[in-house]
Amino acid sequence: MATRNPRRTRATLVAPLKWPWNPTAALAVLAGALVLAVTPDPRAEAASRGGAARPNILYILADDLGYGDVTCLNPQSLIATPNIDRLAAAGMRFTDAHSGSSVCTPTRYGILTGRYSWRSRLKQGVLGGYSPRLIEPGRLTVPLLLKQHQYTTACFGKWHLGMDWPLQGGGLARDDSDGWKVDYTQPIANGPSAVGFDRYFGISASLDMPPYVFLENDRATRVPTVEKTWIRKGPAAADFEAIDVLPALVNKTVEHLAGRAADAKAGKPFFVYLPLSAPHTPIVPTAAWEGKSGLCPYGDFVMQVDDAVGRVVRALDDAGLGHNTLVIFTSDNGCSPAADFAGMVARGHRPSHHFRGHKADLFDGGHRIPFIVRWPARVRPGTTCDQLICLTDLMATCADILGTKLPPDAGEDSVSILPALEGRADRPLHEAVVHHSMNGSFAIRQGKWKLLLCPDSGGWSAPRPGSAEARKLPPVQLYDMAADPGEKINLQDKYPEVVARLTALLEKYVAEGRSTPGPPQANTGPVEIRPVVKPKPAGKAKAIDPKAGSAGKPRA
Repeated sequence: MATRNPRRTRATLVAPLKWPWNPTAALAVLAGALVLAVTPDPRAEAASRGGAARPNILYILADDLGYGDVTCLNPQSLIATPNIDRLAAAGMRFTDAHSGSSVCTPTRYGILTGRYSWRSRLKQGVLGGYSPRLIEPGRLTVPLLLKQHQYTTACFGKWHLGMDWPLQGGGLARDDSDGWKVDYTQPIANGPSAVGFDRYFGISASLDMPPYVFLENDRATRVPTVEKTWIRKGPAAADFEAIDVLPALVNKTVEHLAGRAADAKAGKPFFVYLPLSAPHTPIVPTAAWEGKSGLCPYGDFVMQVDDAVGRVVRALDDAGLGHNTLVIFTSDNGCSPAADFAGMVARGHRPSHHFRGHKADLFDGGHRIPFIVRWPARVRPGTTCDQLICLTDLMATCADILGTKLPPDAGEDSVSILPALEGRADRPLHEAVVHHSMNGSFAIRQGKWKLLLCPDSGGWSAPRPGSAEARKLPPVQLYDMAADPGEKINLQDKYPEVVARLTALLEKYVAEGRSTPGPPQANTGPVEIRPVVKPKPAGKAKAIDPKAGSAGKPRA
């Protein structure tokens, strides 16, 4: 094990609080410090036992939760997140973690495949509720890898990676298919079950995308008979309500954890992937959470998400599985402008903390996300890590934990974070990380330098792609993220050699089909690192009436 500078180790164990002082954050940090003072190094314990058993893995993915929404990462947050803070105090919080994209679908593809989504057929934007499968046939996924090592696998939540819906009269649905022509009585092909999940319950895409019906394994649980609207209009089951989705996902997960406890204790571990439907629009906190934040409906919804995390982790601990379960909590991208982002900033809450931008953007507010790990058997409590990591890293991390090698055509952009979790990372884990925005714009980050290969946000914040403002700006942006985390001072003209070096590195990653060591692989279709396609409008930023869409119109 590599030795560490004792002075640096103490600095990374408990981060100092900043003013104005936030009591919730203070308690979380103090709890971590107290636990640390009395808890032996779990890595030493594992070594004395000759190594730890295969851990259970619980991966909780929030939907559109900003870095600054979590109190343990932003002490100035106006939203209380006591359960997430408690998770951080008992484990490790990462301060430089990034989603593979600043929007939903591509990030999820990267989590499960260890490959940047821009290498797939999806070069920009997201899928819809009826889109065909995105994960390529024959591609190794995290659940398939774990099943090779006798794990049981389950997913409860928002899928948003496409599946093949059968049409009435034959054929399969496409992105723009009429939902009323889908045959909901027939099995759905190439969904979660096809990529390695033994069990699935959830919704096909975002909560504001039809069809509005729950899916269980490869079938719809109801045949839609009415039309409902949550931002988008489409077929719905008569009893489907958006407000019920988050509680249903949590209940299914809690029930599943209790049911797996005996087998897990007997040596058959599990992987549970819980991609929550919230706090993405429609913003629909239940009555118990309405008004709780004192900020806005989005704040209430974030508090409900925090409670959901608490319920699931308590179920794990109550089943006696907490010690050797790797729990990861994170988000698929930054907070959306549709969450009343501007209004929250005006009231003193910054969902992106001090980072620029929000969901859809290449700026860090679009993809720098909360990333918290608890694993008592291997991770010291109350620790922080400033390593640059990406959500594509799950695949390689699982392989490292299991002591197995990935095949050359799997996890092309995945790096194991196990050395960081065990406190033995003495050098950067990633050579560089690639960022990607809603409209397909690229950025690359290496050390303190971040290069954006566009003059604009690449997403929904100003300067918008194609805007008059953007046309007056230099074609690229270079920021020193150590000195300028808010990305305010473009240094591209002062450091042309850095621009050239990072551009060449990104071109190499594209050409070789991977960003990790190994034989070159093929991308699915050509990759253009300087796209010109404009993003879709962000829409009016407002909270959604929790009752909107509850009155379905019968289908004639």
